[in-house]
Amino acid sequence: MAQNATTMNQPENAAAASWTSMATIAPIAGWLFPGLGHFIQRRWIRGLLLMLAVCTMFFAGLGMQGKVYSFNVGDLLDILGFIGDVGSGLLYFLARAMNWGAGNIHRAVADYGTKYIVVAGLLNVIAAIDAHHIAIGKKP
Repeated sequence: MAQNATTMNQPENAAAASWTSMATIAPIAGWLFPGLGHFIQRRWIRGLLLMLAVCTMFFAGLGMQGKVYSFNVGDLLDILGFIGDVGSGLLYFLARAMNWGAGNIHRAVADYGTKYIVVAGLLNVIAAIDAHHIAIGKKP
């Protein structure tokens, strides 16, 4: 009976032991700059592909005169757009500081650009979660 109790606690202890500082640093770094969470874990190709994908989508969206959402509690769609945009990390803060992404309602392609920017942020969040899973050993 005592042996069964110790074997049941092993997965909990293994999960607690696998939680290292890299498990905290990698997703934060990956969120701040796309691909950085993978770079610091020496996953060069995956990090490079993620960095290229997120940055290309973000800057293509800006090139299409897409809107970069600011914090606004008045409209649900603006809140969701803001959450998606903030997922881009420093790219979002750079765009806000440089006053990029004002949006252009007179061009239909600007709406596609807005979606590119939001999806770039969401992809970056998924990449940060992937970096976390690599750091804790859930993913090779």
